[in-house]
Order: sequence, then C-alpha cells, then structure tokens
Amino acid sequence: MPDSLTADRPRLLALISFVVGLATIAGAWGSQIFGGLVPCELCWEQRNPYYVGLPILLLLLLLWNRLPRTLVVAGLAVVALIFVWSTYLGAHHAGVEYGFWPGPTACSGVGVEVKFEDLQNINATRVVPCDAVQFEIFGVSLAGFNALISAAIVLMLGAAMWLRRKG
Repeated sequence: MPDSLTADRPRLLALISFVVGLATIAGAWGSQIFGGLVPCELCWEQRNPYYVGLPILLLLLLLWNRLPRTLVVAGLAVVALIFVWSTYLGAHHAGVEYGFWPGPTACSGVGVEVKFEDLQNINATRVVPCDAVQFEIFGVSLAGFNALISAAIVLMLGAAMWLRRKG
C-alpha cells in the first residue's frame, strides 16, 4: 500500500495543481461576473496562462498511465513553464499596482492626450486603471495572489516532475 501511494504522489501533485489553477481562474471569472470587478488590460493578460496550461495539464492527467514517463515529465515541464510566465505576469501587475514600475500607457494614467472627439463616446468605454488595486486581502492584491498561486503551482509541478522522473 505505501508503494502505491508513493507511485501516485506525482499524479496527485499534478491533480492538486490542476484543481488550484481551475479554482483560481473560476475565482477570477466569479469576481468579475458576481463581484462586479472589471478586469484591466493586465488582468485579462494574466488569464491566458490558465487558458493554455490547464487544458494541457488535464490532458496529461487523463493520459497519465498511457503516455511514456518522459512524455509526462516533458508535458509537466511545459505546463510549469507556462505557470512561470503566469507568476511573472502576476508579479509584474502587482508591481504596477504598488507603483514599483510603470504599467502600460493604455491603462496606467500616463497615456496620450485626450481630444474633444474622444469625449463624445466617454460613456461607451470604461478604462479600468492597471495601476489601481481594485481588491486586496491582507494587503495583497488579486494580482499578487495570482503570482503567489502560480508560483505554488510551479513548485507542485516541479515536485511532480521530480517524483515522476524517478519512478
């Protein structure tokens, strides 16, 4: 029995990574749909790694015992790299929110001048500032939580790769 638990540990770590990632992207959509938070340009960008990484991870989990070990490890590495990208995006956005570095000019208040013609459609478009924290818990913004969660996923996938590679 303990041997089967050890053998299943990499798959369990990958499954936990998938569930945490799925809960995170569901939370992002929930905060938008039910919580009324409007995503900024950087928020939208942070969702892309989930849209790419989670389907690959789900496929790996479904085919776990059918694929060669090296292919599973390579797939986990690809997903881990995608979530390294996600960690970067979240940390970058959090840095913009807290004023550590400037954000994109389109949503950080340092854009081009506004012309009178642009004001005619002012109610049609809502620009959500990337450099304003819309919601935070314990002093950490949602972008900061995305960075932390993505880093945790990377660590779990790294452990899964290491354990799967070994045996």
